[in-house]
Amino acid sequence: MKKSNFYNSIMLSTLCLFGTLIFAASAIAADVKAGEKKASACTNCHGLNGISVDAQFPVLAGQRPEYIVKQLKAFKSGSRQGPIMKNMAQGLSDEDMTDLAAYFSSLQPRTAVVDPKLAELGEKQSAMCLGCHGKGAEGRMQFPRLAGQHPDYLAKQLKAFKSGTRKGSPMNAIAKNLSEEDIEALAAYLGSL
Repeated sequence: MKKSNFYNSIMLSTLCLFGTLIFAASAIAADVKAGEKKASACTNCHGLNGISVDAQFPVLAGQRPEYIVKQLKAFKSGSRQGPIMKNMAQGLSDEDMTDLAAYFSSLQPRTAVVDPKLAELGEKQSAMCLGCHGKGAEGRMQFPRLAGQHPDYLAKQLKAFKSGTRKGSPMNAIAKNLSEEDIEALAAYLGSL
């Protein structure tokens, strides 16, 4: 191995370790109990224990904490649109967001009830999703958990990425290549996990 490649490798490893330590420190600082108290304002839409009964609102139980914080910050800044969530996020501090994320991520997720034939069609196309969202669609770091999410909610988000009304550069490009049938099948499969 060339010296410059060796040093670049060490530098990259050091930066990754530093990033992991920073994230671990913020995760340790999160207070699940405080998040539970703060979550009372979330139950009207996201349901008790983070299990929304209305497909208009996402299930938050078991969601990745990094993703929750990222989305709350996006709603607060206005980079993600949603009038209800923008208003809800405005009053949240970074600590509030971290506590809420710790609470919701600690809750037991569930599996959505779906049409098994539609889910079977979606499974055949799911490899493009599972690369980022995890082999069981459990989510990874800032990539959200898709497993157990309302299929109608997932379909709505994929359509928003496809039309460009929701931004997320890789998702916009991926969704543009999906037909309406692909979207419905993928949403059914991912919700069934």
